[in-house]
Amino acid sequence: MSILHNLDGGEISLAIDIDQGARISSINFRGMECAVPFRGQTLTWGWYAMAPWAGRVRDGLIKGSSGTGFQLPTNLAPPHAIHGFTLTNPWEELGSGYFGIEFPDPYRGARLEQRFEILDNALRWSLEYEAGSCELPFWMGFHPWFPRELERGSSVEIDFAPGKMFERGPDYLPTGKLVIPTSGPWDDAFTEVRGVPRVYWEDALQISIECDAPYWVVYDQDQDGVCVEPQTAPPDAANLGIVGDSYIEALFVFEEI
Repeated sequence: MSILHNLDGGEISLAIDIDQGARISSINFRGMECAVPFRGQTLTWGWYAMAPWAGRVRDGLIKGSSGTGFQLPTNLAPPHAIHGFTLTNPWEELGSGYFGIEFPDPYRGARLEQRFEILDNALRWSLEYEAGSCELPFWMGFHPWFPRELERGSSVEIDFAPGKMFERGPDYLPTGKLVIPTSGPWDDAFTEVRGVPRVYWEDALQISIECDAPYWVVYDQDQDGVCVEPQTAPPDAANLGIVGDSYIEALFVFEEI
């Protein structure tokens, strides 16, 4: 049975499933459920953190500063590694809305701390990476699953204005080449995002995502949900020579429309 950590801020209430990646399993605003529920697979529900890598790593191979290669687990999205250790390893509850995780090999010595803070009509969500004795490249991000349908209002729409898009190879990994963004549907990484991205359901709700992340991934090819993901670096960043920051914070602002 999962252990749930509940936060109630009046307008917004959270249920955080500590045993399932310390993810938000439920986020409710004025009676509207804003997280895709469990659907039988690890990757496809809730709102969760991704670290010490976000997105896919080609063939699950990561190299240290000395050039030594290490194999990451590829069981969730073979033949590649995906979304880090945060979803499959135990977290520790450190306080109200405050959690930590110690990473296994080859990232042993590194850790991540995650904080959730409910404001009047917003959720502040932050991640901080501590490298410790680990010298491997790292990057991280947020992976919220927004439902296509709420109990009322229209189907979800995405308001997102990127300046550039990573060319996606046939293996769904970015090639490193930046191109003019195409129209969706997307399973793609972007940069130079203009304005504040948001998801919205006409006649119901909008959620704005205020974050200064340099990279974003948008996924809207699922029948039940869509994802708008701020990240410190794009998928396969280590193989693209892109370095991620050790801290990221996002403010999710909820407004009825």
